[in-house]
Order: sequence, then C-alpha cells, then structure tokens
Amino acid sequence: MLAFLIFLLSCLLGRNAIHAASPALGTLHRRTYFYVGGTYTVQGNSSIAFGQMYVEHLAPVKITQPFPLVMIHGHGMTGSNFLNTPDGRLGWADYFLSKGYELYLVDHPSRGRSAWQKNVDGIQSSYDTFTIESRFTAAQLFNLWPQAALHTQWPGNGSVGDATFDNFYGSTMPSLDSDAETAAKMRAAGSKLLDQIGPVILLTHSQSGQHGWVLADAKPLKVKAIVALEPIGPPFINAVFPPFTPARQFGLTDIPIAYSPPVTSPDEISRVAVSSSSSFTCYQQTSPPRKLVNLAHIPVLMVTSESSYHSIYDGCSAQYLIQAGVSVDHVHLGDLGIHGNGHMMFMEKNSAQIVDQVVQKWNMKTMRP
Repeated sequence: MLAFLIFLLSCLLGRNAIHAASPALGTLHRRTYFYVGGTYTVQGNSSIAFGQMYVEHLAPVKITQPFPLVMIHGHGMTGSNFLNTPDGRLGWADYFLSKGYELYLVDHPSRGRSAWQKNVDGIQSSYDTFTIESRFTAAQLFNLWPQAALHTQWPGNGSVGDATFDNFYGSTMPSLDSDAETAAKMRAAGSKLLDQIGPVILLTHSQSGQHGWVLADAKPLKVKAIVALEPIGPPFINAVFPPFTPARQFGLTDIPIAYSPPVTSPDEISRVAVSSSSSFTCYQQTSPPRKLVNLAHIPVLMVTSESSYHSIYDGCSAQYLIQAGVSVDHVHLGDLGIHGNGHMMFMEKNSAQIVDQVVQKWNMKTMRP
C-alpha cells in the first residue's frame, strides 16, 4: 500500500512538473499591487479618499528589458484587459513578461479597483451590449462604417449569449462621462506613478491614448516611448458616431498640454479643415504650427487595425502629432498583411502575432542602445 501511494504521488508530481513547464500556463512571475495618488476630502465627521489609482505590478523571474511597461486601458475597461483574452488565451501581459519586461497595469482613477466616490467624483455611465457588439466584437454585423465589414478576428460570434462575448461584457465597468475629468485624474495619479517607477514605456489604448500625451507632457524625462493602440481622436471634434460635437480642445487632449509658442486658451490653437466627409472632418493646425515641445524627443508607435472605426481617422491624429513635432511611426495592420482586426486587437484571435511582429519588434528597434 505504501509503495502504491509513493508511486501515485510521484506520478502526480511529475504531471504537475509537466504542467508547470507548459507555455500555455504562462510565464512565472511575482504579482503585487499598490495605490498611488489620491487625496482626502471631508465627509461628515470624518474623511474619505478619492482620486487614487490601483496599480498591479508583475515582475518576471528575470528582468531583462531596461524599461518597464505601463499598460493603460480604454473606456469602460480595466487593467484586466491585458491579463488574458476573453476566450482564455494568454494575454499581452504574459507575452511581455516572457520577454523580460517588468509590467505595471492600472485601473483608471474612479474605475474598477480605483474607487469611485459618490458626491465627489463625476457622473458615470456604462456601455450597453449594443455598443459593445456594434463597435468592438461584431462590427461586421452592423456595418456602421465602411471598414466594419472586414472584421473577422474576434473569437466567437461577438454577440450576447456567446460565451466569449458574455465573459468580455462582464468585465466592462462604469466609467466617468467626462474625458477631461478622467485625464486630469490620470495626470495627477499617473505622474506620481512615473516619479516612483520611471523611466518607462507607456502602452495606451483608445480613451487612454490622450493619457499618453498628457503623462509624457507632465513627465517628459520619465517616458522613453509611447505605444498608442488606436488612441482617442481625431483632433478637435468627434467622428464616425453622431453627434459630431467638439472635443479634445487642445488638439488630441481635453486638458492643457504644453505648446510652443505657449497657449493660454485652446482658442489660440489655430486650425483648418484639410479633409471632410459625412462622418469625419480632419483638422490640422494652420501654418506655422505650434509644437508639442515636451513630446518632441519621445518616439511614438501608433497602431491601427484594418476594420476598426479608427481606420477612418487615426491617420489624421498621427499627422497632427507629426505636424506638432512628434516622431510617429503609424502602422496600419492591413498594410503588413495582418487582416480582420478590430478595436480590441489585443484580445483577438491573432493578438499574439500583433504583439510579436509589430509592437515588440518596434520596441526592440526603438529602445536599442
């Protein structure tokens, strides 16, 4: 009996060793978390904290890259975006850990594990299922913009009732309605994070695209590069989804950012429409353009997928940055033969190809001594 138990235990240990070595289980790392930023405000006879930001720190056994990655999610999302895909595959966080990067994943202030405080923070709202399906997961079924028909890479059918969709939708979170409030809170908390851990590479997505510009402006010596996955845009006005209201009054940000010559009011940034269609007007600065002086030395990779609504206007956003003196490599995945992706490219079926052949390839070229 004892011999049988020893045999059984050895089999189990051997099986566990095999699983531990399996790439499917991910990269061995240490996980901790902390909070940065925030302040106290009076509530009744006591006080509460608001504006603090949750930071999840992932460190591989051996750190081989010179700069950590700070990964910042988009609207309605949290740092969980990058941990794994909604259908259970390894996410971009694990990929970067396997390449020796130290990672910091955040939840925007007033979002997810960064507490929203009633009567202190601004109004919140949530994405409904139609918005998620029509813009992100099943765009090809709704055809709200011409390129939407090209979307093929979402895992599953992208609709309510599909297990992958339901898992993804379950991860969405109420978010502040005001992009300006979100950016201001991120600038405050994110600047403290960069002071604590910088210099870093920023990886932003969608709504947090402007946070890359804002944080690099606030802490230019703490940001070595920016990877902007379909950053919020285009300059000065909303597009694709009516109403086409003014937005991002400082060009690509809702809050002030340093220009040269300086601006004291967004009205001082002269602009001109260089192209227009029924769903999009591209504005650039009039000549001579003011320069984004604090971003001038920071290389930027902008990545746009083939079927996303960002394929309509990301080129305008990239050109605005270039005109303002920023070094931008704008990559269209379709031009590289990577087809069918939407706005959530880092969750889609070919996400591993994108991070390896596009993002990491650019990182290695750009961060090379």
